[in-house]
Amino acid sequence: MTYIHTRIKTSVTLLSLCLSSLFTKALPVRDTTITVQIDLKRKAQVIDNFGSSGCWFSEGIGKYWPKEKREKIAELLFSKKLDAAGQPQGIGLSAWRFNIGAGTMEQGDSSGIKDFRKRSDSFLNADGTYDWNKQAGHRFFLKKAKDYGVENLIAFSNSPPVQFTKNGLGFKTERDYRSNLREDSYLAYANFLSTVIKHFDQQGLHFKYVSPVNEPQWDWSRKYMKADQEGSPWRNEEIYNVVKALNSTLKDRKLSSKILVSEAGALNYLYGGSGGSSRQIQNFFDPKSKMYIGEFAHVPRIIAGHSYFTESNDHILVETRKQLADTVKAFGLAYWQSEYSMLADGFKDGQKGPRTTMDCALFLSKVIHNDLAIGNATAWQFWNAYEPGPANFNTRYYLIALQPEADFKNGNFSVTKNLWALGHYSRFIRPGMIRIFTESEGDKTSNRVKNLMVSSYLDRDNKLVLVAINYGPAGIDLQLKLKNAKKKYSRLSRYLTTADEDINMKPEFLKELKNVISLPARSISTIVME
Repeated sequence: MTYIHTRIKTSVTLLSLCLSSLFTKALPVRDTTITVQIDLKRKAQVIDNFGSSGCWFSEGIGKYWPKEKREKIAELLFSKKLDAAGQPQGIGLSAWRFNIGAGTMEQGDSSGIKDFRKRSDSFLNADGTYDWNKQAGHRFFLKKAKDYGVENLIAFSNSPPVQFTKNGLGFKTERDYRSNLREDSYLAYANFLSTVIKHFDQQGLHFKYVSPVNEPQWDWSRKYMKADQEGSPWRNEEIYNVVKALNSTLKDRKLSSKILVSEAGALNYLYGGSGGSSRQIQNFFDPKSKMYIGEFAHVPRIIAGHSYFTESNDHILVETRKQLADTVKAFGLAYWQSEYSMLADGFKDGQKGPRTTMDCALFLSKVIHNDLAIGNATAWQFWNAYEPGPANFNTRYYLIALQPEADFKNGNFSVTKNLWALGHYSRFIRPGMIRIFTESEGDKTSNRVKNLMVSSYLDRDNKLVLVAINYGPAGIDLQLKLKNAKKKYSRLSRYLTTADEDINMKPEFLKELKNVISLPARSISTIVME
């Protein structure tokens, strides 16, 4: 779908789709029907947010692209409005991640980062003063997120400012798995982050969380002039030291932002692994640990990690999240999945050749489902909202595909199915909603049951939201069975995404709850019950 075609259309075709009962059949339950039981008394985690990041490409879009285009991108990401036909105008993200740059853009080609679009500005000048006019493009999307009512603004850093690094660069050139931050600059780095947080507070742009380290397990080393992006490894003791310093500076400046730890590069490092940045839950949240951070006032009981490289097959996908959920529970924490795109090859599902945009969207929805329903994630955040790339196949890295001009000062964009896959969750599952235990009845080994993934969420007014994924090649008839409901649900709406180019969170109004709901093959549905 190109930029021109992303305009929301109200037409006779859409109206007929909304009013039809094509996908809801008043039929008796058949042997092929899968019954899903939802026990509204069995409650799991409270959802905090769904989000995405504007790194790296916000700078060019937000600073240079024509207003109409960047405004449309912001609407697609942040809007919670429905048009007259009930069609969502955006995916209503409830979190937006803002990259605090390290200053590689000012260094230009001497930064050693190959792609100029992946270099980032720093608010800190070489002489120690601050220039708040920098990062104009990133600030545009930050402001739009606030204007649209995004509940959680999150600041994160991939590297300390180059003034504070050991090699004067925004990445490592030595492969030693140690931080690039100079030993004498921990307090300077903390003061820098606190200064940025305080400035944006004064602008009415409050960062609820600040994340000082990112994917500390990776070595982030490249030969000079061969680097892909800013980045630094961190050992656990180094993370402890920077969190301690940052906690102190936030406290001294009377700032309320919380520190997000540790954005592990893969989920298994949170509870296991080996090396200097492994077993981070135990190291940071066991009171007996020398690196215990649970007593710091600005550290919430949240551990954050990234779902990369833990989804190569369904067994690994599930078992990793089971182990994580058990460890998180044992230490009284909440788990945030704070960054993911289809970086590894699990999204190919064992197939060769390019994957369609719907293949990618379904795999993405499967990862989200398992992080929520098995891992008990309270937040789920996608890596990049937009990147250059194709819109119809191998859309593994982004929600919106960019077709930029060479200087990145203009271009076009296309919406991918990934946007809607995330939107099936982010638009309807709002902060504060509670996941409800949901179980499919029947033979758990059958392909039909395995291909159906359903999770349910309840708000304070007892509105019930279900996300149902049919991963299989055949349609599924779904029968909902509610237990311990406090109200009778008389109004049902369904938002449907299929491989069809025009079926993207398309609304339809269902009949009674007792009727069977048909889930088309290879589809995602959000069902709202009021």
